[in-house]
Amino acid sequence: METLKIATAQFEHKNGNKGYNLQIIDQLAAKAASEGANVVAFHECSVTGYAFARQFTYEQMLELAEFIPDGPSINKLIEIATRHDIVVLAGLFEKDAEGKLYKAYVCVDKNGVVAKFRKLHPFINKHITVGDKYVVFDLYGWKCGILICYDNNITENVRATKLLGADIIFMPHVTMCTPSTRPGAGFVDPKLWENREADPTSLRQEFDGPKGREWLMKWLPSRAYDNAVYAIFSNAIGMDDDQLKNGCSMILDPYGDIIAECRRLDNDFVIATITPDKLQKAGGYRYLKARRPDLYKDIIGQPHVAEQKVVWLN
Repeated sequence: METLKIATAQFEHKNGNKGYNLQIIDQLAAKAASEGANVVAFHECSVTGYAFARQFTYEQMLELAEFIPDGPSINKLIEIATRHDIVVLAGLFEKDAEGKLYKAYVCVDKNGVVAKFRKLHPFINKHITVGDKYVVFDLYGWKCGILICYDNNITENVRATKLLGADIIFMPHVTMCTPSTRPGAGFVDPKLWENREADPTSLRQEFDGPKGREWLMKWLPSRAYDNAVYAIFSNAIGMDDDQLKNGCSMILDPYGDIIAECRRLDNDFVIATITPDKLQKAGGYRYLKARRPDLYKDIIGQPHVAEQKVVWLN
């Protein structure tokens, strides 16, 4: 494996406005490529928008969703990847020939769709079908995986993706700044976003506090550290329907250290250089080698009925 330059992006999408969202993806992909990035990753449902679909009927969801790989948005993403000579990862709602709906995330390059992943733990709309498999694919000699938002909160998903060979895991989100049972969680007042140029401090305090970045730091570094992977976290910023999101798109190395992070209160991207040497130097590499599956394979693999809630929880 050789070094790889990966960009993670954040932007304020417009719900249901695929044309606008794809235009912003195009602009950010062009800038990332001009600064040397080989790959650029965008957030969950970055093509379609997200929270506005929580009350959609099945018919509305079917109209919003697209076929993969033949949908118009996928063709546009491939066009963007081709024009800027950069690999692009982005998310949207998918439908299949049987009328099933999925939360999907794709990786495309100039040759077409490289990989597609369907969210394992979707809950934004009751009509979405759960994904049923992990995905590992090759980019420039690197093995990569994808887990969407809540998928990453279930630690077994990250470990399983690593054990399947992934050294880079793309983790697209639309998260933070929402109520939950966690102390300190809650919405952030949209007026702070509207007034961010005059008073960035008040907004930054909310974004970086327990409603936002502080929560992220409770778990995201450990996913990278425990599994010796590069974690490519991409998140929306700004208004998502009636909910404000705080961005903080970042890249973490196998030590669990943040090596690049978006800090602008606006559309943004950052680039990090991914190097193979950290994969075996990191503690997680040794922990993986020291596992004793004979002790716990039957415990971890015992029958369990997954609880799927159509609510927004952290």
